[in-house]
Amino acid sequence: MRNDEARRCLLCKKPKCSLAGCPVGTPVPECMALYREDRLSEAGRLLFDNNPLSAITSQICDWKRFCYGHCVLNVKQIPVRWYEIEQEISAAYLKTVSLSRKAAPSGKRVAVVGSGPAGIVGAIKLFEAGFDPVVFSSDDRLGGVLRYGIPPFRLAKDLLAEYERLFAEAGIEFRGGEKISSAKELAASFHAVLVATGAEKPVRLGIPGEDSPSVVGALEFLRNPSDFDLGRKVIVIGGGNVAMDCCRTAARLGVETWVYYRKTYENMPANPFEVMEAQRDGVRIEVFKAPVEVRPEGVVFRDCENVTDSETGRIVTRIIEGTDSLVRCDSLIPAISERPDFSILEGLEGTSEWGWPEAGEDGRLGSSNVFLAGDIILGPSTVVEAVAGAKKAVEGICSL
Repeated sequence: MRNDEARRCLLCKKPKCSLAGCPVGTPVPECMALYREDRLSEAGRLLFDNNPLSAITSQICDWKRFCYGHCVLNVKQIPVRWYEIEQEISAAYLKTVSLSRKAAPSGKRVAVVGSGPAGIVGAIKLFEAGFDPVVFSSDDRLGGVLRYGIPPFRLAKDLLAEYERLFAEAGIEFRGGEKISSAKELAASFHAVLVATGAEKPVRLGIPGEDSPSVVGALEFLRNPSDFDLGRKVIVIGGGNVAMDCCRTAARLGVETWVYYRKTYENMPANPFEVMEAQRDGVRIEVFKAPVEVRPEGVVFRDCENVTDSETGRIVTRIIEGTDSLVRCDSLIPAISERPDFSILEGLEGTSEWGWPEAGEDGRLGSSNVFLAGDIILGPSTVVEAVAGAKKAVEGICSL
């Protein structure tokens, strides 16, 4: 046994880390028991069968929100760092695994649109279920946000090469550089379509000056950081994981980097570990600041505060008028949120009046043969939640 954390696990019969804490129900006690007995290959198979992206999610998951945060030993403030053991098991196993059919080949082709987390898992599970998946991606290589959105210091890109190997060995067809504009048209040529595209349309700040040349899109920056000259000082706006990825990347380029967020540290949706790592990278953070205007010389911010809503009793954040101040900077990266592009779903039933698709529990749109998984149905979400959605969608496709 390599990691002594395994000795501390209580092997709970009703593990909160699995049942309540993990969107894919990772079998933590079973794998921990196998790890203790040095049966790493069996543990790896168990993890991969449940979550083919285990090697990746164990690196980038929000552990505090999921398994780590639900460990029963949190009562004593000494939760087990299961994710460390999962990283060890899964990374080693991924290098040895090959895909195999768990059902006889049906000869039915299923189109998978998008090659990010939901697309990869969807294609693997479809192959195992006897289908012939064809993966379409506007990118040249497999990975989606895993390759083009998450910085290499957070996710080792050699893991993605292993998934490319798995696809090639299994004969899963990957059509890179092909952007699909209509799922309805694609559905006419396939047994089913799994739309697993990400949330790639940035939400705008809605303030004067945000179209200035000094304003850099967060996802564009993360895709090719070296393409941008941020100057000597950059401000990143937002408190989510994308904002943390942007600020840490900028800081590593040698730029003086600040994060401005309109709420408190506690309200930040980013993984708290990532916030701490950003600060260790030299990023400075200002809270209770909302941008109101972009000027050539910098950004105007207005102070905010938390107040109790008199009608609902809930804590809300409000902007304080008359508190404007100019913060000088050379560039600005808004990273407040992203939205999916729903144009691919035009002509299909199951779209709400707000534009978001209304799909069943398995992601199926109405009675069509089109299924959704990942950000296109969840909005910006975690990789492990995308995995869970892809598994449900494949179950739905199997029932057609």
